[in-house]
Amino acid sequence: MSHHRSWSDRLRAAVAARGRLCVGIDPHPALLEAWDLPRSADGLEVFAELCVEAFVGEVAIVKPQVAFFEAYGSAGYAVLERTVSVLRDAGTLVIADAKRGDIGTTMDAYAQAWLEPDSPLSSDAVTVSPYLGFDSLGETVDRAVRHRRGLFVLARTSNAEGSALQQAATSNGGSVAQSIVDAAAARNRVDADTVGIVVGATRDHGLDLSNYTGPILAPGLGAQGATVADLAEIFRDSRELLLPNSSRGVLAAGPSVTALRDAATRLRDEIEAGLT
Repeated sequence: MSHHRSWSDRLRAAVAARGRLCVGIDPHPALLEAWDLPRSADGLEVFAELCVEAFVGEVAIVKPQVAFFEAYGSAGYAVLERTVSVLRDAGTLVIADAKRGDIGTTMDAYAQAWLEPDSPLSSDAVTVSPYLGFDSLGETVDRAVRHRRGLFVLARTSNAEGSALQQAATSNGGSVAQSIVDAAAARNRVDADTVGIVVGATRDHGLDLSNYTGPILAPGLGAQGATVADLAEIFRDSRELLLPNSSRGVLAAGPSVTALRDAATRLRDEIEAGLT
């Protein structure tokens, strides 16, 4: 899949070809243990290689959780760099789940790390936090547009602690999370689909998504209790670029590559059947 096409084109083509499922690569210690792998960069490498082998060609989007690589320092980052580049070279879209959020030159350096074509961590998209103000992401959005990459901005997360902040009222009466969705929608009117949002697959997200047509990354499937039927209901009007994310639910099938692949394709097909 050519990296020269727009992010919107690449995302839509990938979803049309391989469905909406986004699978996480989350090598947390309990999973390494369950897969009989050492809690080290070597264990990480084997874990990532098994995931790559299972998911390439079957799922459209893979989302490595950066923290689980970062835990092993530079050796862990080296594994992440290889994993991202192998996935992308094979035509799989990569969302780096880094949740970066900062201001000024610092935020720009993060954007450079994940979105610049010549960065060793260069990904198709990265998750970012707007909770230093949506406008703190302005230059990051510009960089994404310039390099035909995407962003996924945390809007309404599925963790219980998120609601006090995200559902708080802003001075103009809507919620903080709604203001993020509206800002993303406004930016996408200029640069289609560049600013995706992260909305946990929970029934009480409280958002009006009727004016938002961009990509929605929806964690919470499986391990956090959401079903495909729930997704169809929760995101009634936003199915086209809805990207349900499952990590633990699929990864629990490992370390067998065949079992991992079967778990991913089964869930992928269930999602397509449930959302069409």
